[in-house]
Amino acid sequence: MSEAKRRTVGRPASTAKASGGHSQSLVRGLTLLEYLAASPLGLALSEVAEMAELAPSTTHRLLQALQSQGFVTQENEQGLWRIDVKTFRIGNSFLEARDVVATSRPFLRRLTAETGETANLGIRDGATAVFLAQHESPQMMRMITRLGSRAPLHASGVGKALLAWIPDDEREQLLDGQELARVTANTLYQPDTLQVETAQIRTQGFACDREEHAIGLHCVAACVFDEHGTPLAAISVSGPVARIPEARLLTLGALVRQTADEITQQLGGQVPR
Repeated sequence: MSEAKRRTVGRPASTAKASGGHSQSLVRGLTLLEYLAASPLGLALSEVAEMAELAPSTTHRLLQALQSQGFVTQENEQGLWRIDVKTFRIGNSFLEARDVVATSRPFLRRLTAETGETANLGIRDGATAVFLAQHESPQMMRMITRLGSRAPLHASGVGKALLAWIPDDEREQLLDGQELARVTANTLYQPDTLQVETAQIRTQGFACDREEHAIGLHCVAACVFDEHGTPLAAISVSGPVARIPEARLLTLGALVRQTADEITQQLGGQVPR
């Protein structure tokens, strides 16, 4: 058995060959990441090239591109290639998201049963919120969000809840000097106004979206936190203004906040005070 095979824990099923419509370089680069991820002790250039069935020069070019972006690193002493911190961070983010989604699903179902409205869960990705789970309202007129869809942090209930609890310096970077989109006539897009809004969200424990993302839609959202009090995700309840007027919006906010706190507790997290 070769040294490459001894060091490799399970060979990935994918190959370096691109198929219909895919970028060949992208597919090859991702394949190299798979091989390195399956080889915790690292691989020499020749070993990676042999496993990927690529010329060493091509393999080296791809590894250098991945290295420039922080996905892989080369150990100077033996010249072995390993995955780097960015690859680990992406994988770790996926695991965190997977755990919070699985844990939150029964709570989303309960929220829909209690309110009659659609319940959602989203996480932050840069300046946007990404929706990962949803339990739909049984009502004929209801809010539906395609899983994987995005909404601006400043113009959505889930987004504003997440925006309120990220570190102050990160929030200032996102708001200051940026041209924030005015999604509807009600969108809060001025940084000063949003700073006041996020302070209120932290005080009351939930965020309100008053037709700021879509006309005719109201939403309330609250954060789920990790053990450090950092937001992992946010859950929300959304529905038409006709069924969620202002008075009910605040009542639902308290319920969503309580539910988010329960999810936080189940995940071993800590709600900031």
